Amino acid sequence: MRTQIVIWATIALNAALFAANLFVAQISQSHAVLSQAVYSLTDLVGGVLLLWGQLASARPPTHEHPFGHGKERFFWSFSASLVTFTVAGLLVLTDSIGQLLNPQPVTHIGAALAVVGLSVLVSVVGIWVTLRELRVSRQSLLSLLESANQGLKSIFFQDLVTIAGCVVAFAGLLVVVRTGNFAVDGVTAMLEGVLLLATGVLLTAESREYLIGRALDPRVARAILTLIEQNPRVARVRSLQSMLLGPDDALLALRINFHDNLTTDQIETAIDEITSSLKASYPVLRHIIIEPES
Repeated sequence: MRTQIVIWATIALNAALFAANLFVAQISQSHAVLSQAVYSLTDLVGGVLLLWGQLASARPPTHEHPFGHGKERFFWSFSASLVTFTVAGLLVLTDSIGQLLNPQPVTHIGAALAVVGLSVLVSVVGIWVTLRELRVSRQSLLSLLESANQGLKSIFFQDLVTIAGCVVAFAGLLVVVRTGNFAVDGVTAMLEGVLLLATGVLLTAESREYLIGRALDPRVARAILTLIEQNPRVARVRSLQSMLLGPDDALLALRINFHDNLTTDQIETAIDEITSSLKASYPVLRHIIIEPES
């Protein structure tokens, strides 16, 4: 999947959205719209972090990092989620409390409603870009959500949360128009902050598993075992250990018991065959270590 296209689209769309929301927030004094501006800004920063992670992970292996830099994507995805959702949520909550305790008048409601609608439109475009790239790469949305691609999942959830936040903001502004109660604007912003924090907690918790070293999906591991045991020289796979080094990069360590009476050359040939078949069937297996036993 062309991840960089999705990331660049996110950066461009959120830059435009931040400018529009900030301008309207200044003229309307709406804290709900200001919350959208803060979120757009943190989305923008998050997109830059994801892009940096994508570029940093492409660096070749070094003596200090013999398995490459694939985990850079996990780290920067974690950082992006932390900034985009957690920091943004705290900022929005802090700002909303002031409006709730000391309500200030909200003006230019029409412009505020219009920019909230624009935010929804931009988020829909962002989701469309992600889904289009999934179709191009012949993947489904379910496969993305089940994958280790934390960066793209973060972007997808950013757009969903933006839409949900816009619905809350739109409803809150309509209540302000109907009732004239400006404290509702603070309540609306507070709800948006809670939504951001909740999403941030979920995404950062999931990112933690990849940072500390998550194994391949058990279904994939069983399929790998089946493939290895099809080799006629293999008696038994005694140990299979794996770790994801990136969304499309995994380490596989095997202890294989080969049949007795095999020569060293035959065992080496078997190891080469197993390695080739595994890499052909599972391109994610970029690092394969096989310890033979007889």
